[in-house]
Formats: sequence, C-alpha cells, structure tokens
Amino acid sequence: MGALSSKVYLAVVHSKYGDDEGRVIIPFWRFPNQLKDIEMTASHKDAASGLSRRGLLLGGAAIAATAGLSPFLTFRAEAKPSVGELALVPATPNPLGTIDKLFLLKGDPLASPIKAIVAEDGSAVPAAVLDEGERRVLRVLHFNDMHNHITDLHGKKGDTHRLAQMVKMVKEAKAGAAENESVLFVSAGDDHTGSVFDELMGWSPDEFIADASYRAYSAAGVDIAALGNHEFDRGAELLKKGKDVDAKFPLLSANVHSSAHMKRDEDYTAAAVADIKGLRVGLIGLTTNIDTRVGQPEDPTLAVERPIKAIKNVLPAVASISDVVVILSHCGYGIGKHTSGKAATEREIGDGDFAIAKIASKLTDKPIVIVGGHTHTELNTDGIDETNLMDGVLITQAKAHGAFLGDIAMSIAAGQGRKDWYSSVSLHGIKKSDVRVKSDDETYTSLQQAGDWDAKFKDGVVAPLLKVLEVKLAETIGMVEAGTLNKDATIASRYIGENALANFMNDAVVARSVTFPNGKVDFALFNATGLSAGVAKGPLTFKDWYDVMPYADAIHVATMTGAQIRDLLQNNVTRLLRPEEEEATDKSGFVSRGFLHFSSGIRYEIELGENAKSAKAVNITLNGQPIEDVLDMEFTMAINTYIALGAFGETWNGKPISGGVKGDIASMDLRALDYDHTGLVYRNEVIGYIRDQKTVTEANGASLDGRLAVLK
Repeated sequence: MGALSSKVYLAVVHSKYGDDEGRVIIPFWRFPNQLKDIEMTASHKDAASGLSRRGLLLGGAAIAATAGLSPFLTFRAEAKPSVGELALVPATPNPLGTIDKLFLLKGDPLASPIKAIVAEDGSAVPAAVLDEGERRVLRVLHFNDMHNHITDLHGKKGDTHRLAQMVKMVKEAKAGAAENESVLFVSAGDDHTGSVFDELMGWSPDEFIADASYRAYSAAGVDIAALGNHEFDRGAELLKKGKDVDAKFPLLSANVHSSAHMKRDEDYTAAAVADIKGLRVGLIGLTTNIDTRVGQPEDPTLAVERPIKAIKNVLPAVASISDVVVILSHCGYGIGKHTSGKAATEREIGDGDFAIAKIASKLTDKPIVIVGGHTHTELNTDGIDETNLMDGVLITQAKAHGAFLGDIAMSIAAGQGRKDWYSSVSLHGIKKSDVRVKSDDETYTSLQQAGDWDAKFKDGVVAPLLKVLEVKLAETIGMVEAGTLNKDATIASRYIGENALANFMNDAVVARSVTFPNGKVDFALFNATGLSAGVAKGPLTFKDWYDVMPYADAIHVATMTGAQIRDLLQNNVTRLLRPEEEEATDKSGFVSRGFLHFSSGIRYEIELGENAKSAKAVNITLNGQPIEDVLDMEFTMAINTYIALGAFGETWNGKPISGGVKGDIASMDLRALDYDHTGLVYRNEVIGYIRDQKTVTEANGASLDGRLAVLK
C-alpha cells in the first residue's frame, strides 16, 4: 500500500473502532492537508459502516464533505450557492461523447473567490478513486476557431471534409484506448462566423434553421466547448436558440456575464468536472475580454470580465475535486501585445494564455493544460515546444478553420502533482481536397482521399445541412466583369492604400441607403481586416461573396460633423501599413490596426512623414467640398458593427492604436457617436446591390478612382 501518507484506510464498523461515546475514529486518504485522524459522530457512523474498500473510495468525497474534511466540498439540504460558492450539479453528458459522469459548477465565479463547492445531501460527487501513484492516461483531442468550417466547399478542388476527418480520428482513438486511458474531445471556442454554414442561423429566431456547428459537434461526440467571442456575432438571443436546439454538450465561460439572453447557469457555466473511467477532469472556460462584441443594443448588459480574475477565483476550488484540470481558453496566445497566428503585426491580447499559465501554476499543483484559441496559432506541431511549458503548465492551440486536430496524451500519477505528467503532444493535419491531382503526383498522398473521413458522419450529419444550403449557395447573384478584384490583388492592397473591392462595397451601401429607414447616408466605411477574399471574373455566387465578407456585421448610421470626419481620417492615416513595413509583413495575415476604407464621397491624401505619428491626412474633401468649409456641417456615415463597437483589439475606442503602430497614438473613440441602429446586415445590402446591378464592373464602383492617394 506504500507509506503511511499514501495509505487508504477503510471505514470500519463501530464494534471494532467505536469508543464509549459512540464515535468512530476514521483516517481518510487524499484530501489536501487532511491526512489525519478525525472524529466521526454516531450520525456519520451509519454512513461509513458497511462500505467496501471500493465503496469508500467512490463515496469518500461525500463522507469527507459531511465530516467537514474538504476546504471546498460541503453538503447541504439545498445546494443553492451564495457569494463565494459554486453549486455542484449533476448533468447529462453528450451521449455520443466519452464522459461517464458530468458535474456542472453553477454560481457567480466573479463576485468573490470561491471558498466552497456545495452539493445537495445524498447527491453524487466526483469522488477520488485512484490509489496514490496510480497512473491514468488522459488523451485530450482538441480544436479551436473552427468558425463553422465543418466542410470547405470548392467547385474545382472538391470538398474538404474537415470535421468528418476529425470524427474518424476521434473514433479510432476511442476504439484503441487502453483500459486506463480516458479520451476527451473538446472545442476551445469560436465555432461560429466564417463559412456559409452560418446562414442556417438566420438573423432572428424566426429565421433560425439550425446551428450547424453545435449540431455537427453533438453528432461528432464533442464533450464540451468554450464560448468564444464570435459566438456572440449574431447576438446572444440567436446563440441561445442554437444552444437550446442543437448543443448536446455544455458550454463554458467563467468570465462572460450579464447577458439579457444567455443566462449563466442556464445556458452556460463557469466550469465542470467530467468523470471518465474514474479520472476526474476539471474544466474551466475563459473568453477574451478584448474582442467580444459587448455593447450591442439588443444586449446592452453583456460583459466579459478579465480572464485572470476568473481563473484566480475558480481554479483552486475546481482543482480540489479534480485529478487534472483543462482550461479551455479562448483568450489568445501571448500576453499584452503579441504577434502569432493570424496576426501579421502585434495585436492586443490582454490576459492571454501566458498570463493565465503563470497564475494557474501558483494556484494548484494539479496537472494543468491550457487548450487555447482566438489567435489561430499553430503550437507544438511535432511535440512540446519548451516555450509553451510555463511553470509546468502546458499551452496548446491547433491553428484554426479545422486545419489540425490537436492531441495531448497525459500520463497522470495520482497524488504526484505536475511531476512527469505528460507523455506526448502533437497536431494531426487535416488533409485538403484537390481532385485534380493525379495519383502519380508526389503531393497525392498528402491530399484528402476517400477513406480519410467518417462516411457515416459526412452523409448523415453534414450532407443534410448542405442540402438546406444548396440552393442559397449556388445562386448566381451577378457577373464579375472587372478583372482586378481577385483574392491576391484584394488582399495585397487592403492595408496599404486604396482598394477596388472595398470601394465597391462602400459605394454599394451608400447606393442602397435610399431604402434605409431614415433615408440615404452620405458616406460608408469598412475595416480592412473584414475584407477576407476577392472575386474572380465570371459568375458570382452567394458563396463567393460570403467568402469576401464572412463576418456578421450590421449597419449603424452615425451622425458626424465635418470636424469629426477630419479627425477620423487623421487617426486612420496613422494606421496605414507603411512602405518601409511592407517587406517584413505578411499581408495575407491580420494587420490589426483598424485601417478603414471609405465610400467615394470622401477623398483625401496621406502624407507619410517620418513615422506613423507624423503622418497627415491632407486635401480632404467631403462630397466635393473642402473639409475646411464644412467643419460644422453634419453628415451621416454607415459604419459596420465591429467598428461602431470600438473595434476591440483594433482600437477605435480611445485606447492606443494597436497592430504594431509605434508612438503610443491614441485612437478616436467611435463608440461615443450618436447612432441609428438600422438592423440591416452589411453583407446583405451589398448582395442586394449586386443583384440590382446584375454586374460588378468598374463602371459601378469596382475600380480605383483616386479617392485615397498615398504621397510618396
């Protein structure tokens, strides 16, 4: 049995160990700082007597709580949590997942550090069943930032069945698991916004057809998922609808709060504990407080607290009833301002995974892994990179859009903390389709082939979703006659100056505004990072245009004076990717500076100066009038949701401009403007314009007309 400190003492009958006052002296094992004899009154004697060794191990936590052993776990007749408490509530796991018993931790994780976990008298609890030093393997299969790329559709290359490939791998992992091996399948958030599957959500509960990601994940056997910032793009009301209809697994976030629609403890919880083959896995969800769309009119109270506060409050309690803790962190790789993943320059991360790891390591000695997301970072591709192991806490992330299935295999020794607790970490690449490549080509084996995906999942789950989308996706909305709008040309120019496709989009919104509730607008703007692709010459389908602007932005009309527009342009010129920066910057990535493009009524030039801080907007005209003549005149500007809300990490919120801009330049706070919230969708209005015009040509706006000139 090992040394005294690791001995398991069995509960015994009163006749053998009772004293004259009807008390039983019972030593217990594996409760922190409680390896000592305790007195048990006669009222507890009945609960202890007659238990087998395994029975005591399974029920030990309940008895310990009754006896007041644990500093966290306690039993009450009614397990309603007070401030500083979380209630331990049994829940139903995804029937297609691997969790045997699931417990959700409900209550307010932000009001105070959690001092107690309360459970109802007689209820099941996640009990410690492993002997000291006994080894178990936890295999965490993970992905993040799928952005609804369940299947990527391509008319020429063929469809890439991303999630169906993952399902095949997960099923094989489960089938091949050893007796002492537990498999967990998780998402670290941002499961929505980014592919045509988003359209099944609609824009209101009445339009809702399906939450494609949550429906597919449920069928795939996903055990649990974190809330990412993009889950809220179409509003919390639609997110709740999708969760209610299609999610058969719990959602986690310890720092999202106060939504009018997504209610904590009803729709998501701060944390959970999963019992898989007797291994207790604590799970905590965290959401970025930098980039979540708070402040939307339909959910004005939605807020996101700093992740560090949440993890400090929650982790010690969760760890106390877990053998290992998995933090699903949709907060981003790094800390403060950092460059990785989709970011081509520095972007604001805030309390990212570096900060979380450093804090978490001090709060418990239990094994901890951070399954990350948000920054689309590829980590530990061929094994653990030592920079991703901080004070014994492992940080992982699997890029984005279903590029990889992450695989963490941890060998955990009970009671040994983080000592020698992992064995392997890797990423399994998801193969892309290209049916044009012949079998004798050297790249053939690296591409998706029949048999690489789970056919039952593809045909039974994904195909019905695609069937609903089929008509909408294939609809031709117009013809592209301009030959300069392809992806390469569009992406290469979006951060460095005038952009033909952005010109077309903004002019389209101004033209369509004659139908807006409050009439035609003067100008429109759109941010460069929201422009995600180009369009090829020829027929233009709904799917083609969706790929250009996949983000779920509505149109908000701001009233601005000429002076405010002048200030807006001056702030904008400091965000330009300057000529001296171009060579060292991957322009296909996110240059998260918040650079804006405008409709044709706004014309100006940029004097670069010696650096960003000295750049100037000059020769500004508004509808043909010099800016100096219209400083006091009021104009209307159509602004997309992301920018109207302050652009979060791209900072149109009064904070210093991010994205690697030097000089600590304060941003203009666009949140303070007076807005008319139209409820209209930016993308839908552009599509409407294309349908009206029937073509995308230089004549109807798809051209460079000199509205912006960068002076060399």
